[in-house]
Amino acid sequence: METEKFDYVICGGGASGTLLANSLVSDSFFSNKKILLIEKDSKAINDRTWCFWEKGESELDHIVSKKWNSAIFKANNFKKQFETSPYRYKLIRGIDFYNNFKGLKSKYNNLTYLNSEILKIDKITNIITTDKGCFEGDLIFSSIFDASLIKNQKKYPYLKQHFIGQLVETKNEIFNPNVVTLMDFDIPQKNSTRFIYVLPFSKTKALVEYTLFSPNELKKDEYLNSIKSYLKNLNSGNYEVVETEQGSIPMTAYKFKSGNTKNLLNIGTAGGWTKASTGYTFLNTVNKTKELVLFLKKGKPLNEFEKTNRFWFFDLLFIDVLNKHNDMGGSIFKTMFEKNNSEIIFKFLDNKTSILEEIKLMMTFKKRWFIEALIKRLF
Repeated sequence: METEKFDYVICGGGASGTLLANSLVSDSFFSNKKILLIEKDSKAINDRTWCFWEKGESELDHIVSKKWNSAIFKANNFKKQFETSPYRYKLIRGIDFYNNFKGLKSKYNNLTYLNSEILKIDKITNIITTDKGCFEGDLIFSSIFDASLIKNQKKYPYLKQHFIGQLVETKNEIFNPNVVTLMDFDIPQKNSTRFIYVLPFSKTKALVEYTLFSPNELKKDEYLNSIKSYLKNLNSGNYEVVETEQGSIPMTAYKFKSGNTKNLLNIGTAGGWTKASTGYTFLNTVNKTKELVLFLKKGKPLNEFEKTNRFWFFDLLFIDVLNKHNDMGGSIFKTMFEKNNSEIIFKFLDNKTSILEEIKLMMTFKKRWFIEALIKRLF
């Protein structure tokens, strides 16, 4: 079988793959590079929602469909409403993201888009086998997540942020369109970390998600019934489900970089770009893509790109604690929001705090649990 060769092959056309393809083709430095983007799905429906906090404006603001300046956290009968300033909480719908980049393949001659399923990536030969043929890449970037890598090891705990979200239109006016509910733990916990996440668009329209940070997913009916119960408690009246989305995001400090080679780099969730302690991925992917483009211009081996920092270690300890005390997740997050201001929390979760700020924040948690996790990791 004849193999077509490319300088760069991007496996997966989700957020990380699409952002990387866009960054490469729109930079004149790579204008002589032949790039292939392979994605099996048509990306013609709104299959997900990405949210993130950000200071000021960005190059993607034109596809942001909603922004909030205020947020609510609730747990154990504690409620905190706060301004997110200097950050704004932003929402991008999957379909708007996909449509924004649809013109890439026709706009740039050096980009080829292949709608195909990837069957195998050979790290030795750099050959990608698909159901429409084989392709070779000098450099390969893969966003294909392989859960077996984590399941087959014991060193790092593996939790999931799993959820079902429903975009609902309610009969009664029960939402405040100016305030996002980041976490509402005041629901039955059932010995695991569970909360409701609400993204309101109007007084009667919102995306309501039932979310867990736990090892195992639930039957679909349990998510849906929990959303139904939550809306009933808010006196929503009858409601219509406009859209439904479902997801499962890995929460682990597993070192995904161990799977990288000099010619292959795992990106996105598959590359460990998901914030282990929260499951947030999108903004980190935007920032990591910018770093990667600068790195590629240096011509260094891809396995030198990822570096381990202290924030990875903080996430490792947090996941260790959350894994051991999964029924206490609400209390852990309550302590963080009750004893720290929102700017420090967002700054910390963005990996931008100073060591002094981190020490002050860490001192607000239940020390014994984190000291036990620290001792376990050190010894």
